[in-house]
Amino acid sequence: MASHKGQMELYLKWLDRYERQQGEEAPIGLILCAGSSKEQVELLQVQKDGIMVAEFWTELPPREELESRLHTALAEARERLRRRGLLEL
Repeated sequence: MASHKGQMELYLKWLDRYERQQGEEAPIGLILCAGSSKEQVELLQVQKDGIMVAEFWTELPPREELESRLHTALAEARERLRRRGLLEL
């Protein structure tokens, strides 16, 4: 988990510096880990580094449910961007 956190921080900083457009919010990252414990996540102090834990699962849901949740989250994000005039259809 620690190496994933460091890699995610690097990617997010690069995106923020080189790819972020005017009016866009800071980029976010999604790390899916099947083997980390809640204690390990807490010890990494991810919130301190701007990485938030929305949910902590001890088991991954079925693939179809995970895909559905990701598609829903993307659709909601696109709609918010569209309403703010930052995304063209």
